[in-house]
This record gives sequence, structure tokens and C-alpha cells, in this order.
Amino acid sequence: MKHFLVGLFVCCATLLFAQQTNDAEYIKNNYSKREVYIPMRDGTKLFTAIYEPRDRSKSYPIMMIRTPYSVAPYGEDKMRPSIGPSMEFAKDGYIFVYQDVRGKYKSEGDFIANRPYIPKKKKGQTDETTDTYDTIDWLIKQLKSNKKVGVWGVSSPGFYASMSLIDAHPNLTAVSPQAPVTDWFLGDDRHHNGAFMLMGSFSFLSSFGKMRDSVGTTHPGGFYAYNTSDGYDFYLKSGPLKNFNKNYLQGKSILWNEMMNNPDYNAYWEERSYTKYLNKIKPEVLVVGGWFDQEDLYGPLKTYEALAKSGKNKLSFVMGPWYHGSWTRGDGRSLGDLDFASNTSNYYREELELAFFKKHLKNEESKPLAPVSIFVTGANEWNYLSEWPSKEQVETPLYLQANGGLSFNKPEAADTAYAEFTADPSKPVPYTAEKTLMRGFKYMFEDQVFASRRPDVLVFESEVLTEDVKIMGNLQANLFVSTTGTDADYIVKLIDVHPYVKDAPLSDAQILVRGEVMRAKYRNSFSHPEPMQPNQVTQVKFDMQDAAHVFKKGHKIMVQIQSSWFPLVDRNPQKFVNIYEADEADFETHNHRVFFNRQYPSSILLPLIKNNEK
Repeated sequence: MKHFLVGLFVCCATLLFAQQTNDAEYIKNNYSKREVYIPMRDGTKLFTAIYEPRDRSKSYPIMMIRTPYSVAPYGEDKMRPSIGPSMEFAKDGYIFVYQDVRGKYKSEGDFIANRPYIPKKKKGQTDETTDTYDTIDWLIKQLKSNKKVGVWGVSSPGFYASMSLIDAHPNLTAVSPQAPVTDWFLGDDRHHNGAFMLMGSFSFLSSFGKMRDSVGTTHPGGFYAYNTSDGYDFYLKSGPLKNFNKNYLQGKSILWNEMMNNPDYNAYWEERSYTKYLNKIKPEVLVVGGWFDQEDLYGPLKTYEALAKSGKNKLSFVMGPWYHGSWTRGDGRSLGDLDFASNTSNYYREELELAFFKKHLKNEESKPLAPVSIFVTGANEWNYLSEWPSKEQVETPLYLQANGGLSFNKPEAADTAYAEFTADPSKPVPYTAEKTLMRGFKYMFEDQVFASRRPDVLVFESEVLTEDVKIMGNLQANLFVSTTGTDADYIVKLIDVHPYVKDAPLSDAQILVRGEVMRAKYRNSFSHPEPMQPNQVTQVKFDMQDAAHVFKKGHKIMVQIQSSWFPLVDRNPQKFVNIYEADEADFETHNHRVFFNRQYPSSILLPLIKNNEK
């Protein structure tokens, strides 16, 4: 078996290398490259690489991406190994434009992460909308094209794609924000519901947050001196958050400093949240995301929501069974032991993404694109809807019950019914069973049996389902809790429990469907935190983001509740303090109760589908 796996790996690696070689050869034979500095309205020049088809017998549309992650390789004689959102675009024929954003790599100016939009600009003021506008204006005037421009981007480049929609250039015809960074406090990669996403933020901001020394091609470098392969151990021994700056970053990460100096949702965060400006949008829009996105699940959901509310009627939305950006590569057939029964990434790239841009940039349409294309996990099928969330969904409470039960029936237990656990910040619940230093994405669909066996994790489980249960829309946790402390985190996980089937890959597995954290001091306001009152029953309701899933007949539904998710999320001292300034002495052990009775019926609000809309 070992020799077979080694042989399989070698075979796959050989095929991948051959494909990359073929792609690079195709680009070299069919495209030419030039590098230019494009002037902005304030005189700043942005470095831009342009790949143009060698066949000049016809004009082509322009496809552009703006990125803080470098447009390398630099040099007109050095070509990218692939160009465009996928190689299908390269073979279809476009002019591809790659630009280092202001203040990054070879572009001039100062970099500001998630640079705020300026609604009423004075003469000479710039933001990402003006930089995009000025770039497109230059391209339209200088390049031989059909005068139509498309913009795409994943993650931070997705943010720049979203910004291009605001005050858009008249020649900007089609835009695809994919997993766009949208709100770094409420749900994207830096915080979830006010809780700091420690593991991903530290590794990322140790390099991305640095101020560069000069204009150039050098990556600033990040922190790598972990001296262990055990992330749980490293982060726990590092102690309170303030130690990370003192011991590792030495104040050199500007972004880390900004995070630590803005612990609550204030003007710093508010001005970087741009969805309120997504109105009166003229370009066609395709918003894309993945259900297993470990970084920016929040972004595509809230971007689509804002555009839909604005009345944008020519709007397409795709959510597939992917982790962060994985729709851009591979076939998308599986993740771990999850088999999706089709090549979802290939389908997206060829039938949805390419079709969208060909229609709007080349006036070529093979078949109409559905307004909403949603992959439903569990059922492993695409559903095509008129809107999201599904208009068929009915918000239905799934109630916690006595003795670890879970039911759609409201609890009839006495008013004193609750479950209790003790949370010790020195022994936090791990977010994964794996020994890992980097966050990864597997925890998004990991078997949760490792957590269900801990005494500081509450487990509630339904009876075996006698029919399929389908959800399509937003999930909300609605807990009634008390604590002996003055603050707490509450992590709620919705889990699909597979039946026992001998030798089956998912036999007895507790597969995570959606998990989310809420920092309790923000339960009433993210801007004005409030302490919990010890031993007082308090409602804590929060957004668990969206899901599209079928719990199959014969499965069970499980809910787990805990107060730490480490080191994915930083440790809550369970004491009402500024956690970013907390000392080791501030961390306290406390008891937590979750109530499930007539007066305090804790539940998860599920977007239940009564009719099987497809």
C-alpha cells in the first residue's frame, strides 16, 4: 500500500508538472508581455504587467486584477506560468493586466490595507476606486482592445474587485469579487463576531503588516521561528496577546499594531467596511465563494446581500464546496473523505465563470447563467435559484433538550433545566485534532469526535432522522447562558453525524457543517462592549453565517457548544478586560451554563426548506 501511495503521488506530481509546462509553453507561444508604470491622478505611478495576444487580427477585451501580493515574475522576458482566472481564459483570448496596488512591491505610494473609500473626494484625493478608474482609463486609451474591461480577484484582490464597482469607469463591464475581504471585525479573516482569529492573523500579519523599506520586488518576510510543529503548544506558551508584539513582532507589524489599538468596532473598522456603498452599481457582477472557506466565507455572503438589497438585478452568485480560492485550481471533486460526486471546480471555471465574462465582454452566450448557483453539500448537487437565501426557507428553531437531546419541538423541561461545564483558559479546547502549526482549512469539515469527548464541550444530538433535513440560508445561534465570570466566548458547531457503515470513509463521523464564535461582551453592540453579570441568565444571539446542506435520512444532527477554539481564536480571559492588554493574572477559570427549558429555550435557527427547490 505504501509503495502504491508513493507511486500515485509521483504520478500526480508528474501530470501536474506536465500540465504546468504545457500552460507555460502555450502562454509563451501565444502572448507577449510588457511592463509599464501607469500614472494616477495624484502623480503616483503603479507598476503594471500586460499580457497581450500575439494574434493582432482582432481586438480583445481586457481582464484585470489588482493585488497586494505581487505581479511576479518581474521582467518582460519572464512570463507567468498561467494567466487569467484560469487557462480557459488564456485560450479564449483576452488582454490580461496585473497591477501591484499602491504601496506594494514595484508600485509607488504608501500601502493601506483595505484602504477606506472616500465618498466626497477633494481634488487630488485618491482611494482604490480612483486608482482602478485611472488604470482603466489609461488602458482603454493605450491598448488596442474592444473597449470592454473585466475585473476579478480572490481574497484581498477580491476586495479590490469589489472596490472597482464603486464609482466605476464606464468601460468597466463585468466584475467578479471572489471571497472578497469585506469586514475584518465582524466576520472575515481577522475577527469573527469580535473574537480575534489568532492563528491566521499572527502568521499573516507578521509579514503582510510590515511597512516596506523601498519600492522593489522583495517580500518583507514573516515570523518563522516557531521552533515547534505544534501550534497549540506554541500559542499557549506564548501567553497573553500582548506578548506576541513584545516577544516576536517588536512593533514592526503596522497592521498588528492597528488591530491591538482598535479592540472594539469603531471608526477604524467602520470606514473599512464598504458594503454600504455598493449601490447604483452599473457593471455586471459575479460574486463567488466557498462553503469551506477558512478565511473569507463572510465576504461573498455579505457582498451578495448588499448588492441584492441595492436592487442590482443583473447579479450572479456562486457558492461551491471549496476552501479559500480552491475553485481556481484542481477539479473540486473532493475534500478529504468528502466526495462531491462531480468535478465542481472544473464546472465552475468552464460553465459559470468563463461563461459570465464571455457574455459581458464578448457578447457570446451559450446558455443563460442562473442568478444563484448553490452547491448543496450532503446532497452533493447544484441548486439553481432566483435569489439567496432560498425563498422557500423557513426560519425554524432546532432546540437543545434535556439529557443531551436535540429536537424541533420546544423544550418542556422545568425552568431550572440546563447543562454546565467548566472552562479553564490554561486548557482551551483545540480547534483541530491534528498537530499543526499553520491554520489550514481541514478544520472546516473535520470530524468533531475529538471535541465531543471533552468535559468542557456540551453535546446535543437528535434522534436518527427519518427523512432528509435540508437547510439553505443563514444560521443563527440563540443561546440562553450564564457564567460565573464577566466575559466569555461561545462557540456553536452544527454537525452532520454519519451512520455506522463498516469500512466506509465517513462511518460514525461527526462532520462539521458550520461553526462560529461569539465574544459575549459584544452581544448587544460591537462598538460598546458590556460585561456579563455573574450567574445571571443572558441571551446571546449571533450570526453563524450561511450554509446549504442536507442531513440525510439515517443521519443525526449534532450541536456542540464550548467556550474556546484554540488557537484558531485567541483565549478569552473570561474577565471583562481589554483582551489585547490583558496580563496572565487576568485569565480565570469559570463555570458556564446553557439553558434549555420553557423560559429559556436555547436553539439554533435553521433555514429549513419545506419544498425541495432546485
